[in-house]
Amino acid sequence: MTEPAKVALITGAGSGVGQAIAIRLARAGWQVALTSRRLNTLQQTADEIQGQEYLLFPCDIGRPAEVEKLSQAVLDKFGRLDVLVNAAGTNTPNRSLEKLSLEDFHRIVDTNLYGAYLCVKAFLPLMRKQGGGTIVNIVSEAGIRANSKAGPAYVVSKFGLAGLNQAINAEEREHGIRACAIFPGDINTPILDLRPVPPPADARQKMLQAEDVADCAMLVINMPGRAIVEELVIRPA
Repeated sequence: MTEPAKVALITGAGSGVGQAIAIRLARAGWQVALTSRRLNTLQQTADEIQGQEYLLFPCDIGRPAEVEKLSQAVLDKFGRLDVLVNAAGTNTPNRSLEKLSLEDFHRIVDTNLYGAYLCVKAFLPLMRKQGGGTIVNIVSEAGIRANSKAGPAYVVSKFGLAGLNQAINAEEREHGIRACAIFPGDINTPILDLRPVPPPADARQKMLQAEDVADCAMLVINMPGRAIVEELVIRPA
């Protein structure tokens, strides 16, 4: 009997690290569900993976009702989920304690942490029923040690995401579910444009590229079920 194709859901799949992971998975033969807030960016990712089975589903992952619709769409389309990649993330130019607004604080935490939690909560029952699954959380070195470059809302969200990763492993090992927190240093992705002073092109070329973090995610995903990479730190050389 032929085993069913493996299925992955990637949040933030319209650009940056999420897009790079989605393309790598699809080219490796995975069926992929792609979500972000904007359909046009998702379509750009889909254009890179023609020939593979995919689902495009625009979603604000910070809204429980939208995540519920997303989970139902994935179930209706594929009937299973083997990998969840929480790659969606955002920040604001006015990110210092002095300038950060309450509205921006909530928006950043809702996307970077609460959205990841909602996705985990939505898909854990399906993974438990299957007897296993892998969750990859794209964190940040700002989730290891705070820095002024990231801003407090981003730091809080990433420390929380690292804690969520640990909680998943503490509670879900018995169900065959494993989670990995990937902590990248500076990455050349569109989120850099949200810095108060975006870095120039030459500085971006010396940073990690989205494909470098995708390599880390694929390493984690392809590990045999008996193994778990709980945390992985990657920084520019």
